[in-house]
Amino acid sequence: MNNIRIRRPPAFTLIELMIVVIIIAALAAMVLPRLSGRSEEAKIAIAQADISSNIAMALKLYDLDNGNYPATEQGLAALLIKSSSSPVPLNWKGPYLEKKSIDPWKNPYQYKCPGEHNPSTYDLYSLGKDGVEGTADDVKNWE
Repeated sequence: MNNIRIRRPPAFTLIELMIVVIIIAALAAMVLPRLSGRSEEAKIAIAQADISSNIAMALKLYDLDNGNYPATEQGLAALLIKSSSSPVPLNWKGPYLEKKSIDPWKNPYQYKCPGEHNPSTYDLYSLGKDGVEGTADDVKNWE
């Protein structure tokens, strides 16, 4: 028989593969800490947009139609369903919102009218990540 050698294509050695894995791990170690805080920042931005724009616009439309904001007892639900409690909205043209107002942390937005911080209008806020009122992570329509 002939001594014919079949040439194999060159392959990676174990050391070369380990170097690639180490480089990928080093890159991930540099990138991941920068991305980890971004999701929380995005949730805060969403809550701020809801409070200052989306829900605020719905409340303004409700006020224009009915001459007042919903009472604290009626809450933000009055923007979805016509309230039968006092003050009954006489010219309700809602729904003013498409869905129930839930913040990015899956908690309902808090609403008080008249507000403690905005006595002539309303206080609207999210309890933030910790879900506790009065902490630093609250997102609110005052200050």
